[in-house]
Amino acid sequence: SLCTGDAPSLSYQELKDLKKTTVLHVDVRERWEIDKFGKIPASINIPLGELVEALQMDPMEFKEKYNQKMPAKSDPVVFSCLAGKRSKQALSFAMSLGFS
Repeated sequence: SLCTGDAPSLSYQELKDLKKTTVLHVDVRERWEIDKFGKIPASINIPLGELVEALQMDPMEFKEKYNQKMPAKSDPVVFSCLAGKRSKQALSFAMSLGFS
C-alpha cells in the first residue's frame, strides 16, 4: 500500500506513472521483509524505525548510507509498506519534519 501527502493512497498504475517523474519511492518495510518478499524496483529501503533519523541526516551521510540523494523538503516522496499502516506513519513523520 502506498501513501503520498496529496493522495493518501495510490494505485499501482498511479505509482508507475509517478515513477516516470522525479518522485523518491521509500519502502519502509523491514530489511527481512525485503529479503523475503522482494525489493520494489527503483525504491530505497529505509525501515520505519530509521526514518525520522534518516530524514534529519546530513545530505552526504544520507547519500552514503542509502546510496541516494537526500530528498529536499519540497521533493515528491512516496512511502510504501506491506499493508499501508507503516506508510501512513512514515507520511506523518515526514510531514512533522516539514516535508510537504
